[in-house]
Amino acid sequence: MRFLRFLKINAVALRFGLDEFFPSHGWIRLLKIPIWLMTFWRKRLHKARAVRLRMALENLGPIFIKFGQMLSTRRDLLPQDISDELAKLQDQVPPFSSSIVLTILEKVYGKPINEVFLEFEHEPIASASVAQVHFAVLHDGTKVAVKVLRPGIENVIAHDIALMETGAWLAETLWPDGKRLKTREVVSEFARHLDNELDLLREASNCSQLRRNFINSPLLFVPEVYWDYCDAGVMVMGRIHGTPISHISSLHEKGIDIPKLARTGVEIFFTQVFRDGYFHADMHPGNIFVGDDGQYIAVDFGIMGTLTDEDRNYLAQNFLAFFGRDYRRVAEAHVEAGWAPKDTRVDDFENAIRAVCEPIFDRPLKEISFGRVLLRLFQTSRKFNVEIQPQLVMLQKTLLNIEGLGRDLDPDLDLWTTAKPYLGDWMSEQIGWRGMYSGIQKEGKNWAVMIPQLPRLLHQTLSKNPAEDLEKRMVELLKEEKRQSRLLFVLSALLIALLFWQIWY
Repeated sequence: MRFLRFLKINAVALRFGLDEFFPSHGWIRLLKIPIWLMTFWRKRLHKARAVRLRMALENLGPIFIKFGQMLSTRRDLLPQDISDELAKLQDQVPPFSSSIVLTILEKVYGKPINEVFLEFEHEPIASASVAQVHFAVLHDGTKVAVKVLRPGIENVIAHDIALMETGAWLAETLWPDGKRLKTREVVSEFARHLDNELDLLREASNCSQLRRNFINSPLLFVPEVYWDYCDAGVMVMGRIHGTPISHISSLHEKGIDIPKLARTGVEIFFTQVFRDGYFHADMHPGNIFVGDDGQYIAVDFGIMGTLTDEDRNYLAQNFLAFFGRDYRRVAEAHVEAGWAPKDTRVDDFENAIRAVCEPIFDRPLKEISFGRVLLRLFQTSRKFNVEIQPQLVMLQKTLLNIEGLGRDLDPDLDLWTTAKPYLGDWMSEQIGWRGMYSGIQKEGKNWAVMIPQLPRLLHQTLSKNPAEDLEKRMVELLKEEKRQSRLLFVLSALLIALLFWQIWY
């Protein structure tokens, strides 16, 4: 099946004339001859190259559509005709039949559709790579959106993932940088997120979690999930009302402050990443709307990213050091985290990072090509054997989406100046007095559980080996008791100091 899928990919590429995008330099130009032999029979191509590329991606299925969605946000990397055409992949994927939708819904609910919904619109309001959305009204009058999974999509994705895994294995086997880039782990991470997209109950839970995180926030609105109507292949949530964020002219007509909207988008991203460690990882323009009051509205929660406390701390240190142009600290953080070898020459690494990053400071987005910056960073990481971290792949993708979105909204946006205050506040909460106070509050609950257990744990320890030298063990336990006493004394003093600090300041 993998081989057949591989043949189909090549056949589609040739049918739509994607060989036009093939490089024509170096040894690769030798492949032009066999390509010509395979395509001499092809009719003359009349459609524009961008249209053909979009049609080919649609023919190849959801993974390739998602790749096109990601590319559509990178207008600094692509010609305008291609980026404009690929933008149609965000919400204009051909829908599947409404009769199939009704069959799926009636099978899920076990009753006719009119007994489930008061009204149900047969024409989809949006059709994406994995599912499509229909408007409906519940019997109590609540207006909802019904998301239905595409039938048979699991098999298509399974075959594509299998091909990607094969390609990743070949990359690690044949390409010197393959193991350092952890291509198989990256594919595994991507596959995990795709599996989540194929279970709409997971997406519903993602939506609920994000809604709780921003329930009283003026920054972001997340629709409510109606759990009684949800299933693995169906998700029902509140209907949203807003303008697609890509419709800049409409936003201007509604009086939306576009530069403020761009700054708010940056704030939402850093709030999700550093406050919550839980972020929407598919923030292309097709998934973001703007309310008449200027509030962001998010949809499509199939791909979410998570970060551990260690990841967030590492990222915050790097971002703040980067914003402060402290490139030595950036280099040291990589070595301390184990991402760069311990024998790395920090001064050399520092100079290499400075050469990449210094030219882009104090410039608006319109004057920065992040594509070139990322390429140079990749070359630097390869030179110093920096390991790629698969758990950060989704964050990198999301950051590129945010940057592309900010470029469309306000090319004069200073990304660094906008982001720095949020990172500074987060770091002060982690390593300042507030961070220490918060940590003691969290750990205090554990102490309350552990302290009453100490006599029992002491008895268990003494009874494990009764033949052992009891005197020696008692000496060790007394030392431990003294250490614990000193620790409790220090912690008590800190708590008292914190209380006085809170009172006086």
